Amino acid sequence: MYDLHDIVEMKKPHPCGTNRWEIIRMGADIKIQCTGCQHIVMLPRREFDKKLKKILEKAEK
Repeated sequence: MYDLHDIVEMKKPHPCGTNRWEIIRMGADIKIQCTGCQHIVMLPRREFDKKLKKILEKAEK
């Protein structure tokens, strides 16, 4: 399962060419930030679960 500050890969890459996102907020909605261009996207948790491909790096505790 994913957690705050994990690096995840989504099914579709971001238009900037990067497919690495950092989870920066969790709740009913999940806010992710592109590691390439720093663009922020907020998705409902159900939509995020559907679009998530895999977890690339777990955050340090």
